[in-house]
Amino acid sequence: MISAKLVRKSLVTALLAGALIVGASASSVGTVTASALNFRSGASTSSASMGLVYNGSKVTVLEDLGNGWYKVKYNGQTGYMSADYLSVTDEGESASESAAEDNKEDLGNGKVTLTSGTLNVRSGPSTAYSKVGSLYNGTVVELEAKENGWYKITYGSLTGYVSDDYITPTTAAVSTSASASTTGAAIVAKAKQYLGCPYVYGASGPNSFDCSGFTSYIYRQFGYSINRTASTQFNGNGTSVSRENLQPGDLVFFRDFGASKSATHVGIYIGNGQFIHASSSSSASGVKISNLADSWYAARYVGAKRIV
Repeated sequence: MISAKLVRKSLVTALLAGALIVGASASSVGTVTASALNFRSGASTSSASMGLVYNGSKVTVLEDLGNGWYKVKYNGQTGYMSADYLSVTDEGESASESAAEDNKEDLGNGKVTLTSGTLNVRSGPSTAYSKVGSLYNGTVVELEAKENGWYKITYGSLTGYVSDDYITPTTAAVSTSASASTTGAAIVAKAKQYLGCPYVYGASGPNSFDCSGFTSYIYRQFGYSINRTASTQFNGNGTSVSRENLQPGDLVFFRDFGASKSATHVGIYIGNGQFIHASSSSSASGVKISNLADSWYAARYVGAKRIV
């Protein structure tokens, strides 16, 4: 026989469970309205970005914090997004979960497979979208979705799209050591591979170079298209940098006395006052390393440009 006490306890439990079900708040779906919105580790612009989420993407809104931020779930991760750039609608738990799942497919990982240079990561699935980073050959990334010949990928804090022509599915773990963006150090390392290559006027690699042919060739290996001559690189590419603020990878320019052009020679700064260039010097022509303090170059130095 069941005691009255046990019956009362069961009824209370059932009523409480029913109340919880009735009072449960449905999750909402948030649609990103910015071109690219930071997905942060905390509810503040000072919190680290865990990646970018692009216009039109949907997230599950877990909580409105009431201070201009939402706690959200995206691609299986929980983080925070600014309320200024989310359009939120109440669509129920199942709808919001479905929206989050739509953003992530079980495609596994992919390995960047290149014969040279780096792979551009773009903000959308087309070359018409802006470049948001680059990946080195052999880098393993997480594949999230596939659209019209492009993979949506995540690599560290970098999220974007890459052409599937350069991705090979792999069971290897996502890389942790390679850089996700082109760096001046990588440009310098690439340039040094050509030390000793001969100077040939009008040549732009890979076996011989003139000065601007060398700089344009090196930058092309990293996905950057710069002008072909020293003067047009100086006038039309990059951002001006003072000599005191030079960083490895910056272009350094020189002009012969009496020349009508703004620059007649160019090289790549490698640090410690040195630069690498394709020299036409009769005493030692070819790709070599020189010092900005050398009298010839010091007298003719006209400025520097930062491309990366």
